[in-house]
Order: sequence, then structure tokens, then C-alpha cells
Amino acid sequence: MYQEKKVIERKICYDTSIVEHTCRLLKRDLKQLILLHKIERAFTMMVNQREVIIPKGSYTFAYYWENQPYNLYFWRDVKGNNLGSYFNLVKNTTVTDDMVIFEDLIIDMFVFPNGEFFMLDEHELPEPLNEFENGFVIEALVQLTSNMEELIQQAKVDCEWLFTKEGGRVW
Repeated sequence: MYQEKKVIERKICYDTSIVEHTCRLLKRDLKQLILLHKIERAFTMMVNQREVIIPKGSYTFAYYWENQPYNLYFWRDVKGNNLGSYFNLVKNTTVTDDMVIFEDLIIDMFVFPNGEFFMLDEHELPEPLNEFENGFVIEALVQLTSNMEELIQQAKVDCEWLFTKEGGRVW
């Protein structure tokens, strides 16, 4: 049985507003933190003019690294089907015993289950992408795209194990 420890995810938005979610700790080691969050309300987002729906009851397997400029939300439905992967570009990720805090850098990347991916929210930037955060975001995008496939593959393996281990119930 997994640890039942709760961890707060605190996202500091670029406008300094704060969004928090209570999550379940799945794994913590020196390299990464993996949390689980059950989706209580369905939500929809537009990705390259396609509607992506994350239904109520789905799960977010959230991956955080203190030394990387991104985090990963890997979404599965209640049957374990891959709904997509969502990378936040971030800075200043800090992990404590009961909280993970990161500063969101507006730009996100959505990856469909077939591997097709799209950058999101560039229209929200206060300046051109190549100048935003003194070029840090462009560098983060390059690093992310070179690691993206490997990160998603690892998340798939982790989730398969969790669904098998828990008999399809992870919460």
C-alpha cells in the first residue's frame, strides 16, 4: 500500500496569484517528487483548435524536479487510459516535507497520447518569447523538447504499475 501522506502543490502564477491543490504523495527521492491528484471537476482546454476534456474522476500524476525548468502532469482517466501530458515551464521549484512550490512561467506544452505536441499560451506573454525571462523560457523549451519523450515514457511505466498494483484504483 502507498503512503497516505498529503502534500500541497502551490503554484505561484506569473501575476503572483497562488493556486493550491492537495495531493497524495506517491514517491519522493533525491531526483523527483511524484504526486497524485484526483480531478474533482471536469475541465476543457483548447489545444491547436482541438478540445481536450479532462473528465471528473480522472487522475493527475504530477512530476516535479527541483533542478529542471518544467514539471509534468500526466493525465489518466478512471480506466487508466492516457488523456495527454501537460508540461508547465517553471522556475524556483522547491520541495519540502509537506509542500512543493514553483513559479509558473506562462508557457506550457501539451502532448497528445499519439505524441503530437503543441506549445500553449504564447499569446499571454508580456513580451516576445525569445526575450521573455531573458531567454530562460526558450532555453527551457529546448531542454524540455529533448527530454519530453523519455519523461512521458517513464510516466506511462509508472502509471501502468500503479494501476496494476492498485487494481485500477489509485485514490
